[in-house]
Amino acid sequence: MQLHLPLDPALPLVRQLIEALRSAILERRLLPGERLPATRLLARQLGVSRNSVLAAYEQLTAEGYLAGRVGAGSFVQALATPSAGLATGAADTASLSAYGERVAALAPRLREQRRPHRFDLIYGSPPVAPSLHAAWRRALAQAADDTAFDYPPVNGLPALREALAQYLARRRGLIADPGDILIVAGIQQGIDLVARVLLDPGDRVVTEDPCYHGLRDAFAAHGARVESLPVDAQGIDCARLPPDGARLVAVTPSHQFPTGAVLSLPRRLALLEYAARHGSYVLEDDYDGEYRHRGYPLAALRSLDRDGRVLYVGSFSRIVFPALRLGYLVMPPALRPALQAARWLADRGSAAIDQRALASLIAGGQLERQLLRNARRLDEQREVLLAALRQHLGERIAISGGDAGMHLCVSLLDLPSSAEPALIAAAAGLGVGIYGARDYYQAPPGHAQLLLGYAHLSPADLSEAVSRLAVAVAEVRLG
Repeated sequence: MQLHLPLDPALPLVRQLIEALRSAILERRLLPGERLPATRLLARQLGVSRNSVLAAYEQLTAEGYLAGRVGAGSFVQALATPSAGLATGAADTASLSAYGERVAALAPRLREQRRPHRFDLIYGSPPVAPSLHAAWRRALAQAADDTAFDYPPVNGLPALREALAQYLARRRGLIADPGDILIVAGIQQGIDLVARVLLDPGDRVVTEDPCYHGLRDAFAAHGARVESLPVDAQGIDCARLPPDGARLVAVTPSHQFPTGAVLSLPRRLALLEYAARHGSYVLEDDYDGEYRHRGYPLAALRSLDRDGRVLYVGSFSRIVFPALRLGYLVMPPALRPALQAARWLADRGSAAIDQRALASLIAGGQLERQLLRNARRLDEQREVLLAALRQHLGERIAISGGDAGMHLCVSLLDLPSSAEPALIAAAAGLGVGIYGARDYYQAPPGHAQLLLGYAHLSPADLSEAVSRLAVAVAEVRLG
Protein backbone atom coordinates (compact mmCIF):
# COMPACT_ATOMS: atom_id res chain seq x y z
CA MET A 1 0.00 0.00 0.00
CA GLN A 2 1.41 3.36 -1.08
CA LEU A 3 0.27 6.15 1.28
CA HIS A 4 0.60 9.85 0.33
CA LEU A 5 1.15 11.99 3.43
CA PRO A 6 1.90 15.71 3.00
CA LEU A 7 4.31 16.64 5.82
CA ASP A 8 4.89 20.05 7.37
CA PRO A 9 8.65 20.63 7.79
CA ALA A 10 7.96 23.44 10.31
CA LEU A 11 6.98 20.77 12.88
CA PRO A 12 9.14 18.11 14.61
CA LEU A 13 9.20 14.88 12.60
CA VAL A 14 6.95 12.77 14.84
CA ARG A 15 4.46 15.64 15.08
CA GLN A 16 4.49 15.87 11.25
CA LEU A 17 3.53 12.22 10.98
CA ILE A 18 0.80 12.48 13.63
CA GLU A 19 -0.80 15.55 12.03
CA ALA A 20 -0.62 14.09 8.51
CA LEU A 21 -2.17 10.75 9.54
CA ARG A 22 -4.85 12.40 11.67
CA SER A 23 -5.83 14.69 8.76
CA ALA A 24 -6.01 11.71 6.39
CA ILE A 25 -8.38 9.91 8.79
CA LEU A 26 -10.61 12.94 9.48
CA GLU A 27 -10.78 13.83 5.78
CA ARG A 28 -11.64 10.16 5.03
CA ARG A 29 -8.69 9.61 2.77
CA LEU A 30 -8.14 6.68 5.12
CA LEU A 31 -11.47 4.89 5.68
CA PRO A 32 -12.71 3.11 8.84
CA GLY A 33 -11.36 -0.42 8.99
CA GLU A 34 -8.56 0.27 6.52
CA ARG A 35 -5.20 -1.24 7.41
CA LEU A 36 -2.23 1.13 7.60
CA PRO A 37 1.11 0.21 6.06
CA ALA A 38 3.51 -1.69 8.31
CA THR A 39 5.81 0.62 10.20
CA ARG A 40 8.93 -0.59 8.33
CA LEU A 41 7.24 -0.09 4.95
CA LEU A 42 5.90 3.41 5.74
CA ALA A 43 9.27 4.45 7.18
CA ARG A 44 10.98 3.33 3.95
CA GLN A 45 8.39 5.11 1.75
CA LEU A 46 8.77 8.38 3.67
CA GLY A 47 12.51 8.16 4.23
CA VAL A 48 12.23 8.39 8.02
CA SER A 49 13.19 6.14 10.92
CA ARG A 50 10.89 3.28 11.93
CA ASN A 51 10.94 4.60 15.53
CA SER A 52 9.31 7.84 14.34
CA VAL A 53 6.50 5.92 12.62
CA LEU A 54 6.05 3.71 15.68
CA ALA A 55 5.74 6.77 17.92
CA ALA A 56 3.13 8.31 15.60
CA TYR A 57 1.07 5.09 15.48
CA GLU A 58 1.21 4.77 19.28
CA GLN A 59 0.01 8.35 19.80
CA LEU A 60 -2.89 7.99 17.34
CA THR A 61 -3.85 4.68 18.96
CA ALA A 62 -3.90 6.39 22.36
CA GLU A 63 -6.12 9.15 20.92
CA GLY A 64 -8.58 6.61 19.48
CA TYR A 65 -7.87 7.12 15.78
CA LEU A 66 -6.21 3.72 15.32
CA ALA A 67 -6.66 0.26 16.79
CA GLY A 68 -3.84 -2.26 16.87
CA ARG A 69 -4.37 -6.00 16.38
CA VAL A 70 -1.56 -8.31 17.43
CA GLY A 71 -0.02 -9.92 14.39
CA ALA A 72 -2.35 -8.07 12.00
CA GLY A 73 -1.23 -4.43 12.14
CA SER A 74 -2.90 -1.04 12.79
CA PHE A 75 -6.40 -0.22 11.51
CA VAL A 76 -8.41 3.02 11.22
CA GLN A 77 -11.14 3.29 13.84
CA ALA A 78 -14.72 4.20 12.89
CA LEU A 79 -15.29 7.81 13.99
CA ALA A 80 -18.51 9.81 14.22
CA THR A 81 -17.40 13.03 12.49
CA PRO A 82 -19.79 15.84 11.45
CA SER A 83 -20.12 16.70 7.81
CA ALA A 84 -18.48 19.86 6.53
CA GLY A 85 -21.89 21.44 5.95
CA LEU A 86 -23.02 20.86 9.53
CA ALA A 87 -19.76 22.21 10.92
CA THR A 88 -20.06 25.39 8.88
CA GLY A 89 -23.64 25.95 9.98
CA ALA A 90 -22.78 25.49 13.66
CA ALA A 91 -20.01 28.08 13.45
CA ASP A 92 -22.37 30.72 12.06
CA THR A 93 -24.86 30.65 14.92
CA ALA A 94 -24.69 30.56 18.70
CA SER A 95 -27.24 29.82 21.38
CA LEU A 96 -26.60 32.28 24.20
CA SER A 97 -28.04 32.86 27.64
CA ALA A 98 -29.96 36.06 28.29
CA TYR A 99 -26.78 37.48 29.82
CA GLY A 100 -24.80 36.36 26.78
CA GLU A 101 -27.26 38.08 24.44
CA ARG A 102 -27.00 41.34 26.38
CA VAL A 103 -23.18 41.19 26.42
CA ALA A 104 -23.00 40.33 22.72
CA ALA A 105 -25.05 43.44 21.94
CA LEU A 106 -22.38 45.52 23.67
CA ALA A 107 -19.45 43.93 21.85
CA PRO A 108 -19.08 46.52 19.04
CA ARG A 109 -18.74 49.34 21.58
CA LEU A 110 -16.14 47.48 23.63
CA ARG A 111 -13.66 47.10 20.78
CA GLU A 112 -10.71 49.45 21.10
CA GLN A 113 -10.47 51.75 18.09
CA ARG A 114 -7.73 54.12 19.17
CA ARG A 115 -5.42 55.39 16.43
CA PRO A 116 -1.92 56.76 17.00
CA HIS A 117 -1.51 60.52 16.65
CA ARG A 118 1.54 62.78 16.74
CA PHE A 119 -0.11 64.86 19.48
CA ASP A 120 -2.39 62.54 21.43
CA LEU A 121 -4.58 64.19 24.07
CA ILE A 122 -5.65 60.78 25.38
CA TYR A 123 -7.27 60.80 28.82
CA GLY A 124 -7.16 58.15 31.53
CA SER A 125 -3.56 56.93 31.22
CA PRO A 126 -1.10 58.22 33.84
CA PRO A 127 2.41 59.56 33.41
CA VAL A 128 4.94 56.80 34.07
CA ALA A 129 8.38 58.01 35.13
CA PRO A 130 11.63 56.05 34.64
CA SER A 131 12.10 56.10 38.42
CA LEU A 132 8.88 54.12 38.82
CA HIS A 133 10.03 51.61 36.22
CA ALA A 134 13.22 51.03 38.17
CA ALA A 135 11.43 50.77 41.52
CA TRP A 136 8.93 48.32 40.07
CA ARG A 137 11.64 46.09 38.62
CA ARG A 138 13.40 45.92 41.99
CA ALA A 139 10.17 45.23 43.86
CA LEU A 140 9.15 42.57 41.37
CA ALA A 141 12.50 40.78 41.59
CA GLN A 142 12.34 40.73 45.39
CA ALA A 143 8.72 39.59 45.33
CA ALA A 144 9.61 36.68 43.05
CA ASP A 145 12.06 35.45 45.71
CA ASP A 146 9.68 35.98 48.64
CA THR A 147 6.35 34.73 47.28
CA ALA A 148 5.03 31.26 48.06
CA PHE A 149 3.96 29.26 45.03
CA ASP A 150 0.59 28.16 46.40
CA TYR A 151 -2.70 29.92 45.59
CA PRO A 152 -2.85 33.34 47.30
CA PRO A 153 -5.85 34.27 49.47
CA VAL A 154 -8.78 35.09 47.21
CA ASN A 155 -9.28 38.47 48.90
CA GLY A 156 -5.62 39.44 48.39
CA LEU A 157 -2.31 39.09 50.19
CA PRO A 158 -2.50 40.32 53.80
CA ALA A 159 0.60 42.49 53.23
CA LEU A 160 -1.09 44.36 50.38
CA ARG A 161 -4.42 44.78 52.16
CA GLU A 162 -2.70 46.09 55.29
CA ALA A 163 -0.52 48.53 53.33
CA LEU A 164 -3.55 49.65 51.34
CA ALA A 165 -5.66 50.22 54.47
CA GLN A 166 -2.98 52.57 55.82
CA TYR A 167 -2.62 54.29 52.44
CA LEU A 168 -6.38 54.91 52.15
CA ALA A 169 -6.49 56.34 55.66
CA ARG A 170 -3.68 58.79 54.82
CA ARG A 171 -4.70 59.76 51.31
CA ARG A 172 -8.49 59.39 51.20
CA GLY A 173 -9.60 59.77 54.83
CA LEU A 174 -11.09 56.28 54.63
CA ILE A 175 -10.76 54.03 57.67
CA ALA A 176 -11.06 50.39 56.64
CA ASP A 177 -10.12 47.14 58.30
CA PRO A 178 -7.82 45.12 56.01
CA GLY A 179 -10.50 42.44 56.11
CA ASP A 180 -12.87 44.87 54.36
CA ILE A 181 -10.56 45.07 51.34
CA LEU A 182 -10.90 42.79 48.33
CA ILE A 183 -8.10 42.94 45.76
CA VAL A 184 -9.55 42.82 42.23
CA ALA A 185 -8.30 43.00 38.65
CA GLY A 186 -9.06 46.69 38.23
CA ILE A 187 -12.17 48.81 38.72
CA GLN A 188 -14.11 47.04 35.98
CA GLN A 189 -13.93 43.70 37.77
CA GLY A 190 -14.96 45.40 41.00
CA ILE A 191 -18.03 46.82 39.24
CA ASP A 192 -18.89 43.43 37.77
CA LEU A 193 -18.59 41.66 41.14
CA VAL A 194 -20.88 44.23 42.76
CA ALA A 195 -23.43 43.68 39.98
CA ARG A 196 -23.23 39.89 40.37
CA VAL A 197 -23.74 39.99 44.12
CA LEU A 198 -26.34 42.76 44.46
CA LEU A 199 -28.45 42.79 41.29
CA ASP A 200 -31.23 40.60 39.96
CA PRO A 201 -32.81 41.18 36.56
CA GLY A 202 -35.22 44.09 36.80
CA ASP A 203 -33.54 45.75 39.79
CA ARG A 204 -33.31 49.52 39.56
CA VAL A 205 -29.84 51.10 39.33
CA VAL A 206 -29.23 54.84 39.19
CA THR A 207 -26.15 56.23 37.44
CA GLU A 208 -24.96 59.72 36.61
CA ASP A 209 -25.60 61.28 33.22
CA PRO A 210 -23.10 61.49 31.65
CA CYS A 211 -21.11 58.55 33.00
CA TYR A 212 -18.49 55.96 32.09
CA HIS A 213 -20.29 53.50 29.81
CA GLY A 214 -18.40 50.52 31.26
CA LEU A 215 -20.32 51.17 34.48
CA ARG A 216 -23.74 51.48 32.90
CA ASP A 217 -23.13 48.56 30.54
CA ALA A 218 -22.05 46.22 33.36
CA PHE A 219 -25.35 46.79 35.15
CA ALA A 220 -27.41 46.49 31.97
CA ALA A 221 -25.66 43.22 31.10
CA HIS A 222 -26.94 41.75 34.37
CA GLY A 223 -30.48 42.73 33.45
CA ALA A 224 -30.83 45.77 35.71
CA ARG A 225 -33.12 48.70 34.87
CA VAL A 226 -30.58 51.50 34.56
CA GLU A 227 -31.82 55.05 35.08
CA SER A 228 -29.62 58.12 34.75
CA LEU A 229 -29.83 61.42 36.60
CA PRO A 230 -28.23 64.61 35.28
CA VAL A 231 -25.05 66.04 36.74
CA ASP A 232 -24.51 69.73 37.40
CA ALA A 233 -21.67 71.67 39.01
CA GLN A 234 -22.41 69.99 42.38
CA GLY A 235 -22.59 66.45 41.02
CA ILE A 236 -25.60 64.17 40.73
CA ASP A 237 -28.94 65.76 41.66
CA CYS A 238 -29.95 63.70 44.72
CA ALA A 239 -33.35 65.43 44.93
CA ARG A 240 -34.33 63.49 41.80
CA LEU A 241 -33.51 60.02 43.14
CA PRO A 242 -36.47 57.62 42.77
CA PRO A 243 -38.83 58.21 45.73
CA ASP A 244 -39.63 54.49 45.99
CA GLY A 245 -35.95 53.53 46.23
CA ALA A 246 -33.21 52.03 44.08
CA ARG A 247 -31.17 48.91 44.66
CA LEU A 248 -27.90 50.65 43.78
CA VAL A 249 -26.71 54.21 43.07
CA ALA A 250 -23.35 54.52 41.27
CA VAL A 251 -21.41 57.77 41.52
CA THR A 252 -17.97 59.29 40.91
CA PRO A 253 -18.12 61.90 43.70
CA SER A 254 -14.51 63.11 43.89
CA HIS A 255 -14.10 63.86 40.18
CA GLN A 256 -17.19 63.09 38.17
CA PHE A 257 -16.51 61.34 34.90
CA PRO A 258 -16.41 62.93 32.42
CA THR A 259 -17.44 66.44 33.51
CA GLY A 260 -15.09 66.72 36.51
CA ALA A 261 -17.82 67.98 38.90
CA VAL A 262 -17.34 67.33 42.61
CA LEU A 263 -20.30 66.03 44.62
CA SER A 264 -21.04 68.70 47.22
CA LEU A 265 -21.17 67.88 50.94
CA PRO A 266 -24.95 68.48 51.24
CA ARG A 267 -25.56 66.09 48.35
CA ARG A 268 -23.16 63.51 49.81
CA LEU A 269 -25.09 63.54 53.05
CA ALA A 270 -28.40 63.42 51.19
CA LEU A 271 -27.23 60.41 49.17
CA LEU A 272 -26.14 58.52 52.29
CA GLU A 273 -29.42 59.33 54.03
CA TYR A 274 -31.33 58.08 50.98
CA ALA A 275 -29.37 54.81 50.96
CA ALA A 276 -29.97 54.22 54.66
CA ARG A 277 -33.69 55.00 54.38
CA HIS A 278 -34.33 52.75 51.39
CA GLY A 279 -31.83 49.98 52.12
CA SER A 280 -29.94 50.93 48.95
CA TYR A 281 -26.24 50.55 48.28
CA VAL A 282 -23.93 53.20 46.84
CA LEU A 283 -21.04 52.29 44.55
CA GLU A 284 -18.31 54.94 44.84
CA ASP A 285 -15.97 54.83 41.85
CA ASP A 286 -12.83 56.74 42.85
CA TYR A 287 -11.01 56.31 39.56
CA ASP A 288 -8.57 59.24 39.92
CA GLY A 289 -9.31 60.91 43.26
CA GLU A 290 -5.62 60.97 44.22
CA TYR A 291 -4.81 63.79 41.80
CA ARG A 292 -6.08 67.06 43.23
CA HIS A 293 -4.64 70.28 41.80
CA ARG A 294 -6.07 72.64 44.39
CA GLY A 295 -5.66 71.66 48.03
CA TYR A 296 -5.53 68.12 49.37
CA PRO A 297 -7.41 65.19 47.84
CA LEU A 298 -11.03 65.16 48.98
CA ALA A 299 -12.10 62.63 51.58
CA ALA A 300 -13.91 59.67 50.06
CA LEU A 301 -17.70 59.45 50.30
CA ARG A 302 -17.27 56.18 52.18
CA SER A 303 -15.49 58.04 54.99
CA LEU A 304 -18.91 59.55 55.84
CA ASP A 305 -20.80 56.24 55.73
CA ARG A 306 -22.02 55.03 59.14
CA ASP A 307 -24.59 52.49 57.94
CA GLY A 308 -22.52 50.14 55.78
CA ARG A 309 -24.13 51.23 52.52
CA VAL A 310 -21.09 52.33 50.45
CA LEU A 311 -18.89 50.06 48.35
CA TYR A 312 -15.70 51.91 47.41
CA VAL A 313 -13.79 50.82 44.31
CA GLY A 314 -10.37 52.14 43.31
CA SER A 315 -7.52 51.24 40.98
CA PHE A 316 -3.77 51.44 40.65
CA SER A 317 -4.03 51.98 36.89
CA ARG A 318 -3.75 55.77 37.21
CA ILE A 319 -1.13 55.91 39.95
CA VAL A 320 1.16 53.05 38.85
CA PHE A 321 0.35 51.89 35.30
CA PRO A 322 -2.66 50.26 33.58
CA ALA A 323 -0.79 47.05 32.69
CA LEU A 324 -0.62 46.16 36.40
CA ARG A 325 -4.36 45.27 36.38
CA LEU A 326 -4.82 45.54 40.13
CA GLY A 327 -7.54 47.42 41.96
CA TYR A 328 -9.46 47.12 45.20
CA LEU A 329 -12.96 47.05 46.57
CA VAL A 330 -13.63 48.24 50.12
CA MET A 331 -16.67 46.24 51.21
CA PRO A 332 -19.32 46.72 53.88
CA PRO A 333 -18.68 43.88 56.36
CA ALA A 334 -22.09 42.32 55.65
CA LEU A 335 -21.15 41.84 51.98
CA ARG A 336 -17.71 40.33 52.55
CA PRO A 337 -18.67 36.62 52.28
CA ALA A 338 -20.67 37.03 49.09
CA LEU A 339 -18.13 39.23 47.31
CA GLN A 340 -15.19 37.02 48.27
CA ALA A 341 -17.06 33.94 47.05
CA ALA A 342 -17.92 35.69 43.78
CA ARG A 343 -14.24 36.55 43.28
CA TRP A 344 -13.24 32.94 43.98
CA LEU A 345 -15.67 31.73 41.33
CA ALA A 346 -14.42 34.34 38.84
CA ASP A 347 -10.69 33.60 38.90
CA ARG A 348 -9.43 32.55 42.35
CA GLY A 349 -7.68 35.90 42.92
CA SER A 350 -4.88 38.07 41.54
CA ALA A 351 -1.26 37.16 40.86
CA ALA A 352 0.61 36.91 44.18
CA ILE A 353 3.97 38.18 42.90
CA ASP A 354 2.47 41.40 41.55
CA GLN A 355 0.55 41.89 44.79
CA ARG A 356 3.67 41.48 46.92
CA ALA A 357 5.67 43.86 44.74
CA LEU A 358 2.93 46.49 44.98
CA ALA A 359 2.67 46.04 48.74
CA SER A 360 6.39 46.78 49.10
CA LEU A 361 6.07 49.96 46.97
CA ILE A 362 3.24 51.22 49.19
CA ALA A 363 4.82 50.24 52.50
CA GLY A 364 8.20 51.66 51.48
CA GLY A 365 6.74 55.03 50.50
CA GLN A 366 7.80 54.85 46.83
CA LEU A 367 4.21 54.95 45.61
CA GLU A 368 3.34 58.17 47.41
CA ARG A 369 6.62 59.80 46.38
CA GLN A 370 5.74 58.93 42.79
CA LEU A 371 2.29 60.41 43.32
CA LEU A 372 3.81 63.69 44.47
CA ARG A 373 6.13 63.79 41.44
CA ASN A 374 3.23 63.03 39.13
CA ALA A 375 1.08 65.69 40.78
CA ARG A 376 3.74 68.39 40.28
CA ARG A 377 4.17 67.41 36.64
CA LEU A 378 0.40 67.31 36.07
CA ASP A 379 0.00 70.74 37.69
CA GLU A 380 2.44 72.22 35.18
CA GLN A 381 0.89 70.45 32.19
CA ARG A 382 -2.62 71.44 33.26
CA GLU A 383 -1.65 75.13 33.48
CA VAL A 384 -0.06 75.01 30.03
CA LEU A 385 -3.13 73.37 28.53
CA LEU A 386 -5.49 75.88 30.17
CA ALA A 387 -3.42 78.81 28.95
CA ALA A 388 -3.25 77.42 25.40
CA LEU A 389 -7.01 76.86 25.30
CA ARG A 390 -7.67 80.43 26.44
CA GLN A 391 -5.19 81.80 23.91
CA HIS A 392 -6.39 79.86 20.86
CA LEU A 393 -10.09 79.27 21.55
CA GLY A 394 -10.90 82.25 23.73
CA GLU A 395 -14.39 82.95 24.98
CA ARG A 396 -16.15 80.38 22.82
CA ILE A 397 -15.36 77.50 25.18
CA ALA A 398 -16.29 76.49 28.73
CA ILE A 399 -13.90 74.33 30.77
CA SER A 400 -14.77 72.05 33.67
CA GLY A 401 -12.97 69.37 35.66
CA GLY A 402 -9.68 71.22 35.90
CA ASP A 403 -9.26 70.98 39.67
CA ALA A 404 -8.52 67.25 39.73
CA GLY A 405 -7.62 64.26 37.62
CA MET A 406 -5.73 64.17 34.33
CA HIS A 407 -8.17 65.62 31.81
CA LEU A 408 -10.27 68.69 31.09
CA CYS A 409 -13.83 68.68 29.80
CA VAL A 410 -14.05 71.42 27.16
CA SER A 411 -17.42 72.55 25.78
CA LEU A 412 -17.36 74.29 22.39
CA LEU A 413 -20.23 76.71 22.87
CA ASP A 414 -20.81 77.49 19.19
CA LEU A 415 -20.70 73.89 17.92
CA PRO A 416 -23.50 71.35 18.41
CA SER A 417 -22.70 67.91 19.80
CA SER A 418 -23.42 66.46 16.35
CA ALA A 419 -20.22 68.20 15.16
CA GLU A 420 -17.99 66.00 17.35
CA PRO A 421 -17.18 63.35 14.68
CA ALA A 422 -16.24 65.99 12.11
CA LEU A 423 -14.08 67.81 14.65
CA ILE A 424 -12.31 64.61 15.71
CA ALA A 425 -11.60 63.77 12.06
CA ALA A 426 -10.34 67.28 11.27
CA ALA A 427 -8.00 67.22 14.26
CA ALA A 428 -6.74 63.74 13.31
CA GLY A 429 -5.88 65.09 9.88
CA LEU A 430 -3.62 67.60 11.64
CA GLY A 431 -1.98 64.92 13.78
CA VAL A 432 -3.96 65.66 16.95
CA GLY A 433 -5.89 63.00 18.85
CA ILE A 434 -9.00 64.37 20.61
CA TYR A 435 -11.89 62.51 22.20
CA GLY A 436 -15.57 63.41 22.39
CA ALA A 437 -17.89 63.13 25.40
CA ARG A 438 -21.11 62.63 23.43
CA ASP A 439 -21.16 58.82 23.83
CA TYR A 440 -21.15 59.10 27.62
CA TYR A 441 -24.52 60.88 27.64
CA GLN A 442 -27.92 59.26 27.48
CA ALA A 443 -29.25 62.36 25.68
CA PRO A 444 -26.73 64.38 23.63
CA PRO A 445 -25.50 67.57 25.33
CA GLY A 446 -26.32 70.95 23.84
CA HIS A 447 -22.72 71.61 22.74
CA ALA A 448 -19.81 69.58 21.43
CA GLN A 449 -17.67 68.43 24.34
CA LEU A 450 -14.08 67.23 24.24
CA LEU A 451 -12.12 65.29 26.86
CA LEU A 452 -8.53 66.48 26.62
CA GLY A 453 -5.90 64.59 28.59
CA TYR A 454 -2.59 66.19 29.42
CA ALA A 455 -0.54 63.50 31.17
CA HIS A 456 1.46 62.29 28.17
CA LEU A 457 2.54 65.43 26.31
CA SER A 458 5.27 67.89 27.19
CA PRO A 459 4.32 71.55 27.74
CA ALA A 460 5.62 72.43 24.27
CA ASP A 461 3.63 69.62 22.66
CA LEU A 462 0.49 70.61 24.55
CA SER A 463 0.75 74.14 23.18
CA GLU A 464 1.26 72.86 19.65
CA ALA A 465 -1.62 70.41 19.98
CA VAL A 466 -4.04 73.18 20.99
CA SER A 467 -2.79 75.44 18.21
CA ARG A 468 -3.61 72.71 15.68
CA LEU A 469 -6.91 71.96 17.42
CA ALA A 470 -7.91 75.61 16.92
CA VAL A 471 -7.31 75.19 13.18
CA ALA A 472 -9.55 72.11 13.18
CA VAL A 473 -12.28 73.95 15.08
CA ALA A 474 -12.14 76.79 12.57
CA GLU A 475 -12.45 74.31 9.68
CA VAL A 476 -15.55 72.72 11.20
CA ARG A 477 -17.13 76.08 11.97
CA LEU A 478 -16.67 77.19 8.37
CA GLY A 479 -17.69 73.83 6.97
